[in-house]
Amino acid sequence: METSTKYVFVTGGVTSSLGKGIIASSLAKLLQSSGYSVTIQKLDPYLNVDPGTLNPYEHGECYVTEDGAETDLDLGHYERFLNIHTSQLNNVTTGRIYQTVINKERKGDYLGKTVQVVPHITDEIKRCIQLVGTKHRFDVVITEIGGTVGDIESLPYIEAVRQLRYQLGNTNSVVIHLTLVPYLAAAGELKTKPTQHSVKALLENGVQPDILVLRTERNLNMEIRKKVALFCNVDGDAVIQSIDVPTIYDVPIKMNEEKLDQIVLRKLNLPQNKVVELRQWKEFLAKVKNPKREVTIALVGKYTQLPDAYKSICESFIHAGAANECKVIVQMINSEKLNDENANQLLASVNGILVAPGFGSRGIDGKYVAVKYARENNIPFFGICLGMQCAVIEFARNVLGYTDAVSTEMEAATEHTVIDIMESQKKITEKGGTMRLGAYPCKLNSNSLTAKVYGQTKISERHRHRYEFNNDYLERFSKAGMVAAGINETSGLVEIMEIPSHRWFIGVQFHPEYKSTVLSPHPLFVGFVKAAMTTIKN
Repeated sequence: METSTKYVFVTGGVTSSLGKGIIASSLAKLLQSSGYSVTIQKLDPYLNVDPGTLNPYEHGECYVTEDGAETDLDLGHYERFLNIHTSQLNNVTTGRIYQTVINKERKGDYLGKTVQVVPHITDEIKRCIQLVGTKHRFDVVITEIGGTVGDIESLPYIEAVRQLRYQLGNTNSVVIHLTLVPYLAAAGELKTKPTQHSVKALLENGVQPDILVLRTERNLNMEIRKKVALFCNVDGDAVIQSIDVPTIYDVPIKMNEEKLDQIVLRKLNLPQNKVVELRQWKEFLAKVKNPKREVTIALVGKYTQLPDAYKSICESFIHAGAANECKVIVQMINSEKLNDENANQLLASVNGILVAPGFGSRGIDGKYVAVKYARENNIPFFGICLGMQCAVIEFARNVLGYTDAVSTEMEAATEHTVIDIMESQKKITEKGGTMRLGAYPCKLNSNSLTAKVYGQTKISERHRHRYEFNNDYLERFSKAGMVAAGINETSGLVEIMEIPSHRWFIGVQFHPEYKSTVLSPHPLFVGFVKAAMTTIKN
């Protein structure tokens, strides 16, 4: 089968959380830096149609694309590394696969046929894998398969890869298998047996890996590499180590040193004589590792026990820190444990306060406390989505004097419902994929701090919410000192609220963290960190 698009499949074994997404992103970055057009997609084995209804403690943050897809957090890594947009096509779940096949069966597309995992489910998986490459004509599509080899949930995906490799031909696809080589302190040895068993499990499903990437905390000598190559039936130079590094942004450099990109290009029969351009990437890394200043930002939220729940925010601070040549220490503060009595103890030493997005009433009072502390003590404040709504409610209660001010998400409507459900959401009862999702335009007030931070008055940002600022109160807020800095001109929806008299106080209804990348740090995060730096006492 002749194809202009080449395919790379990344599988994992031994244990989860080895970093398949980072390896996939790093390879994509190297190929992109060599002049190839590349995209990455994630195949998730769970039966949810998307992660939009999952608790962040289950799966980390839900990442939202420009076209409004609620996706796996790995797509955030893909965008941050490649500086390109992903879409609905870049994240496929078992739930979506089965939903599509069942819908076809109900319509009669398989009339007379018994619908089965093979060929119907595997055919749909193959269609989704190839669709992203053919629709946008990428040179290389990298497909990361979630979970680990041997999981029951992953079997249809591995089988689809086996079939697709046969159909594509030897030079049109490559399988990279990521495994763990643990170090046993008692024996004083690195052990390769887990890798051997993992590859054996992959072989039992009919897939021979072309390249092995071995995650390790200690350098692998040549003897170990040769042993793995021999017992796993791969080329000697195709056994690559992925050693623990200080930051995920070191991984592309390490993979380049290991020649991962060159090996992939050779196996795909693509020209290797292109120079890998990583100058800007290395400049970014140098700034990350050699900061001139240091600030501490309090991230106030209710999912602070799992940092991945706020992955994009944390990464955005790394990007913004590099832009300011400043190290940003993110201090996670559980909003359920924050109150008026301990606020000074927990927040007095920070240089900025960010109130995080989220849903539901749990921990909401602590978020109000954080907003109030930032506002009254002139500490740079940044509110995202629910964080912006908390800023509005706190201002209504403590400045406007509306002590019953609420959001109808948290409580029944009162006389002063300053945050209310969007009109378009009132008749929606289903939870999955029904919020205001994806990119929407926003017009900024030219005299606002936000416009100064962006350097323009027309922007587009990604959303994920059901509730909005109640415009009936806009004039009262403005007279009291909190103004609308950005509005969606079509709907009239208030997107940004700020307090001009404050050192730096901005709340946004959208999620700027979704658009921050290594080479394009988000201006709001850059501006927030810059403002936090002004609080440093010499």
